[in-house]
Amino acid sequence: MLDYFYQGGPVMYPLLFCSLLSLTLIIERGIFWIREKRNRDRKLLDKFMDLVEQDKLDEARRLIEDTKDYVIRVMVCGTVHREFSLRDALQMSADEEIARMKRYLPVIDTMITLSPLLGILGTVTGIISSFHMLGTVGVEHPAMITEGIAQALLTTAFGLIIAIFSLIPYNYFLSKIEKATLEIEKYGTDLEIIFEKHKNGVDRSR
Repeated sequence: MLDYFYQGGPVMYPLLFCSLLSLTLIIERGIFWIREKRNRDRKLLDKFMDLVEQDKLDEARRLIEDTKDYVIRVMVCGTVHREFSLRDALQMSADEEIARMKRYLPVIDTMITLSPLLGILGTVTGIISSFHMLGTVGVEHPAMITEGIAQALLTTAFGLIIAIFSLIPYNYFLSKIEKATLEIEKYGTDLEIIFEKHKNGVDRSR
């Protein structure tokens, strides 16, 4: 492997940086989602929603103190600021949670795009060098020319490998964010309906 690396030329060094950066961020995001999965508590969330529906808001807040469930945090923010703007409070809190989930993904996306381009750059410069060698040694030594072209193609191969193995977890993380967004929207809509029922109930009692 080291032989291939050195044969690829100077472009292999930025490709190595891209691969290490991408791998580090993928591992970090993987650990992030494992932690978020452990922090999810659907039973607690459903119990919180039931208490809110029963208009037992103080008991609901005590129930979820120090929670690490991102859906519950969004619901709590909406509940606390319901008198001002329930929907805006939910949206603000949801945006903060989604931004936390999207952290570092633009960098991984950049590595997916940049790595093949660097690989192509290395190939182009390698082929230019091979043609320069062709003009120097002539066609009497074709092995030297073909060997230079083969070495030049190594950078493209490495660039594609980095992009492919970064794209799979990147799309997985995006799917997790989409699923989390839909869940937040679902419970947020439920919360809006609950408080609307409470409001209409008060209005009818008058």
